[in-house]
Amino acid sequence: MRQIDYYLTVISPWTYLVGKRAAEVAARHGAVLRYKPVDPSALFARTGGVALPDRHESRQEYRLQELRRQSAKRGMPLTLKPAFFPTNPAPAAYAIIAAQEAGGGDLDGLVQSLCAACWAEEKNVADDAVITECLTRAGFNPGLTMSGLMLGADLYGKYLEEARLAGVFGFPFFIVEGERFWGQDRIEDLDLFLAGTL
Repeated sequence: MRQIDYYLTVISPWTYLVGKRAAEVAARHGAVLRYKPVDPSALFARTGGVALPDRHESRQEYRLQELRRQSAKRGMPLTLKPAFFPTNPAPAAYAIIAAQEAGGGDLDGLVQSLCAACWAEEKNVADDAVITECLTRAGFNPGLTMSGLMLGADLYGKYLEEARLAGVFGFPFFIVEGERFWGQDRIEDLDLFLAGTL
């Protein structure tokens, strides 16, 4: 079975704008979508990326315009400057990793719920109460916030190094069979590649 490695962080609005499309593409082609949360600051430091506050004003302004356009295009409400951004993405990442390893719930729903908490609901995704709510809503044991802590932390670090070696430099990032796709606007290309037409 083909596997799509999905490198992400829930504090990226572009990850939020993926919505259910990546999961739908994977299902359409009988592929496994493997979520691999990565620390964005650490990845940028290792790959030459520039943190948002350090980018030129013109780039920051364009980002806001593009976010407004893409959220409207997708019909997804998005707060351009949410109350809890930036925040520590690690607790939410640990929960995603623990849930993926545990199974038994709606993993795609969990990821989207955590992204929406930040970008549509203005909640702090570093807050255990927010994470617990998202886990419960997606059908996972809310105790994963504690029981999955060690496993989450271990794999979070491994995914960072794996991402660097695989050529990942931003979010969302998809890799299947060595082919790389960066950005929520490349999901159609991912679909076409899996179909064998690209």
